[in-house]
Amino acid sequence: MKVRVGVNGFGTIGKRIASAITLFPEFSLEGIVKRTPDYAAFQAASKGFKIYAPTNDDAAKLEEAGVKVAGTIEDLLNRVDVIVDATPGGTGAKYKPLYEKHGVRAVYQGGEKPDVARVSFSSLCNYREAFDAESVRVVSCNTTGLLRIICTLQEHFGVRKVRATIVRRAADPKEVKRGPVNAIVLNPPKLPSHHARDVNTVLPWLDIWTSALVVPTTLMHVHSLYIVLETAPSREKIVKALREAPRIMLVQSGTTGIKSTAELVEAAREVRHRYDIPELVVFEDSIHTDKGELVLTQAVHQESIVVPENIDALKAMFRLEEDPGKAIRDTDNRLGLTKTLW
Repeated sequence: MKVRVGVNGFGTIGKRIASAITLFPEFSLEGIVKRTPDYAAFQAASKGFKIYAPTNDDAAKLEEAGVKVAGTIEDLLNRVDVIVDATPGGTGAKYKPLYEKHGVRAVYQGGEKPDVARVSFSSLCNYREAFDAESVRVVSCNTTGLLRIICTLQEHFGVRKVRATIVRRAADPKEVKRGPVNAIVLNPPKLPSHHARDVNTVLPWLDIWTSALVVPTTLMHVHSLYIVLETAPSREKIVKALREAPRIMLVQSGTTGIKSTAELVEAAREVRHRYDIPELVVFEDSIHTDKGELVLTQAVHQESIVVPENIDALKAMFRLEEDPGKAIRDTDNRLGLTKTLW
């Protein structure tokens, strides 16, 4: 029997999750929830997605604009086993009582506070913790990137502590009302940034501090990491472990000429739908280690990195695959994560 899934929200993340769900035979996408009658609503309709509205008033506005509506969100909740909430940060918590009223499981995004769900989730770190969970929160894009590298290194070498500086994009490419336009902003001025606390929702034992800066770009985030390992592996061993890890793409700047997020996105435009890069990108040339200390630079495509984790969260919640490795490999294969852009 297929797991019946609904997606509440059809923005940057929601539209990607909805499309991804259709690639998996174990899932049935029952519909998406859309509030605004805009181009995204027409695109959802053109894909054959059933469209539901948050309220009857929203439904009337969509219908008036020419978008066929199948009902309200409550109608959708009566048809699904689980809802993936991809609404703006903080909105998911407001919907939680409605999901619980209808007895529907929920997957939330990292913009929600951790207490919205039973489990904060990262596939490479705690896949099994989501087994049979009524609610799961897939951590944010930056936290997902941090956890992928940390849990890979922990598995192979052990991790004592992490210090990270996060250079954040100011807005997604489609956004027109956010900045800064001409500044570098401390985010926040007082340390640590929320990213460290978010990592600790998955790895509560980890000694981690993070700082963050917001810069005038829309393409990707960049992390500069300093990590102290339990052991003292050679650079070659670290590179090998990262190269073999799922969802981590190593890029050699000296070989490819890729030294920036702009060049990463340009390379992805030629080979990826929407130029998505769900893999964590590690600049191989930046990797340096000495006596158990490791520094490296990595990049996070905020528009797509959490999509595979959302699929894995659904698999874990319904125990569709109990082996994390098999679940991750299947997800990556179906989503076309080739770990290369050429």
